[in-house]
Amino acid sequence: MVSTASAKALFIALVDSPAAAVCAINRLTPEFLCFFLPDSRKPIIESEVQPHITQMPKRWDWVLVPDPHSFPSSYQAVTPSFPELLQAWHIQPGELVVDFSDATPAMAAAMALVSRPFSSRVVQLGPTVEGEPITVGNQTRRWQEGNLWNEEALQVRREVADAFNQGAYRNAAQRFRRIESLISGGQKPFYHALADLADGYDAWEKFQYRPAWDKLKTALKAIELASVWGGPPGLPATLATVKANVRFLESVVLDASEVKLAVAHDLLAHAKRRAERDHDPEAAMPILLRALEAYAQHQLWKHYRIKTWDVRIDQLPQALREPCRTCFLDDVDGRYKLPLYAQFRALAGLGDRMGQTFLAEWAKMKPLLDAAQQGVLGHGFQPVKAERFSQLYTIVLKLANVHETILPVFPRLSL
Repeated sequence: MVSTASAKALFIALVDSPAAAVCAINRLTPEFLCFFLPDSRKPIIESEVQPHITQMPKRWDWVLVPDPHSFPSSYQAVTPSFPELLQAWHIQPGELVVDFSDATPAMAAAMALVSRPFSSRVVQLGPTVEGEPITVGNQTRRWQEGNLWNEEALQVRREVADAFNQGAYRNAAQRFRRIESLISGGQKPFYHALADLADGYDAWEKFQYRPAWDKLKTALKAIELASVWGGPPGLPATLATVKANVRFLESVVLDASEVKLAVAHDLLAHAKRRAERDHDPEAAMPILLRALEAYAQHQLWKHYRIKTWDVRIDQLPQALREPCRTCFLDDVDGRYKLPLYAQFRALAGLGDRMGQTFLAEWAKMKPLLDAAQQGVLGHGFQPVKAERFSQLYTIVLKLANVHETILPVFPRLSL
């Protein structure tokens, strides 16, 4: 594949053919230029290369190798000096072009390894039968170039998908964007969409529903468009899950209610992910308790117009009014606020099924709630056990009269 695009930065080997180097530099007109050459060849830069460059780069430098035929010597010479040079020049991934034309095998291997995170194009002037013919001195050579990342991205994206599936959404988004910056143009929209997808789920994990909804809608459209011309075999299943998630987020974002049932469902699903995907019952337990409270808050608000954070005494059952008056007053804002247990007592006193089920299950729940309170993220110093979380999770499903099938499920990427 032949391109006439200029280069932001060029990393070029120089050993025996300064004319080939001049040809490549004039063709690519880099803003930043770095030579990779043996100590003994340094003088030819000023004598045989610089005088023939038609457009001098803004900045240039070199990396010297003591033994160009030794891979260890070549690699030690170029690492870490070359990456540090790119950092000083503010070169971003995808902005580097590498020219292997005049490199020894050892130098070429070192250049390939050190430039991998930054380079999206490799070029070569050689005696091959393919490529654009170019006269270099008295010889005709062929200009060839390509992007090795177009093939390498297939393997790397599977690794990134694994990170996504483990809940490392922010990391996955960053890595998808890095791939996007390194591959050739036609594939960029697909990886951009995957990065948006990961950003969306990262926002959702932080309960940022509006940004998550916006990101997932955008990603869904782009991935659907990309899949028209084929794609990974696991993509249809992923898209089906994302569509369901977009609908769920829409129900949260567009719901104007002060207390949203969908948020309670989301909290319950979030707690399950923390326990099962992350194997972290300690972090999952407080979220599960918040989900339990959210179901009680929704029930109290929907059926009795009781705000647990701003209760009117006359709204409560008679047996709970005096305890509320004496125990649940917030000294800061002067409002009555019901804690978790009192919320369910209120529901039970009002004849609500959820509250009555809570009282019926209290003997089973009490040791589980105690375990949560004694947890490190509760008010104690004893780690929460996975079985304690699982037992309480089952009871919460029963109390809320919720089946797991209605809870949002995050997709698994198979790329």
